[in-house]
Amino acid sequence: MDTKTVFMAFFIINTLVSCAYPCLGQEDVDDKPLVNPGEFDTLDALSPASQEYNIYMLENLPPKYKTYLGTCADKMGPSGISECNEDVLREILTNKPVSRECCLMVVRAGKECYMEIRKFMFRLYQLKRFASQVSFKTNEVWNRCSAEVESPSSSHDHTILLS
Repeated sequence: MDTKTVFMAFFIINTLVSCAYPCLGQEDVDDKPLVNPGEFDTLDALSPASQEYNIYMLENLPPKYKTYLGTCADKMGPSGISECNEDVLREILTNKPVSRECCLMVVRAGKECYMEIRKFMFRLYQLKRFASQVSFKTNEVWNRCSAEVESPSSSHDHTILLS
């Protein structure tokens, strides 16, 4: 075999293994929060420049996208988008788990809405520095919440709150 064939075989095997076992290629980020819990409350401090950035970004979002985000927020319920949104951000950034009630709101909104709201939130000035690091945690929060909500012991609450 020539070097090119060996390289191609190695590349194909690596690709197949990484697809079958994606955790082999990922660093274990569960134990290390992106933000210390005591620092989380300071994330919403905005300077005039950061406020202008957020306003500009919001003004330039396509109207259909704004409507879609509003519909997603409505699916979470009246308190879901404010209280629960902050709790989800806290879990993503500090590893502090959200409440079961918040998980119910997240699952009620649906995965597509949940993911899109997170993607939007991490475009805001005060959170954009974490955007490249939160994909794994965002999925992890969804998986934990959906498993918790859909567990047999919670099926009664799930039916009532998600209907």
